[in-house]
Amino acid sequence: MQQIILITGASSGMGKAFAQRLLNEGHIVYGAARRVERMHDLEHAGGHAIAMDVTDDASMQDAVARIIAEQGRIDVLINNAGYAIYGAVEETSIADARRQFEVNLFGLGRLTQLVLPHMRKAGKGRIINISSMGGKMYTPLGAWYHATKHALEGWSDCLRLELKPFGIDVVIVQPGIIKTEFADVMTAPMLQRSGVGPYGELARRVAKGAENGREGGQGSVPEVIAELVSKAVRARKPRTRYAGGFLAKPVMFMRIYGGDRLFDKMIMKAA
Repeated sequence: MQQIILITGASSGMGKAFAQRLLNEGHIVYGAARRVERMHDLEHAGGHAIAMDVTDDASMQDAVARIIAEQGRIDVLINNAGYAIYGAVEETSIADARRQFEVNLFGLGRLTQLVLPHMRKAGKGRIINISSMGGKMYTPLGAWYHATKHALEGWSDCLRLELKPFGIDVVIVQPGIIKTEFADVMTAPMLQRSGVGPYGELARRVAKGAENGREGGQGSVPEVIAELVSKAVRARKPRTRYAGGFLAKPVMFMRIYGGDRLFDKMIMKAA
């Protein structure tokens, strides 16, 4: 059945892959992002591009109002917009940390608030939150990023219970390492924050590990996660969580069953 779908962070990476996949499956897709000029290909494929900044309440209100005016409903919200800041806790400003939460959690939460009245009125809907294997584990210098993803996991679990009586599903998707701009966006600011001083050696090791992974071709293509999202959209009764992509399942298994000290050693060796 054709669905009306809103996807945030649709200008690149996984968000764009989700939009392309769901358009190909016949859905009406609205891709939202700050960089509207990077979504012309989605428009040419029959999608709709909306300018949205998840830290700007007015832009989110306008986007939801436009979709309701044009389509009358929103069936699926895919909360994908997000980014990562890395750096030592001591050397990362609280302003930077706050912005990490504003984008990865509070903006997502506000957009969900705006969409939910329309889903409740329809008696159905689906919220798909793109978390990460990072929502179940941790890496050095990633405290603020992992904090947002751990928070998103718990927030989504609570939301799932709240919305069940209204026929609205909440799904968490946990990608592993994916070939996107993620590492490039993360590494340079991390080295600016922590590349010299007491955490310099660790920061350089983490940056080198990311570079080696890139050069070695590590990571899954975004389409792997697009397949999981497609399953979550199509399923009559979706699972609460879908995990996939490079290392996602084995790393989360080790985190759950290996214990803290063993995982500490494993993750530091990888770094």
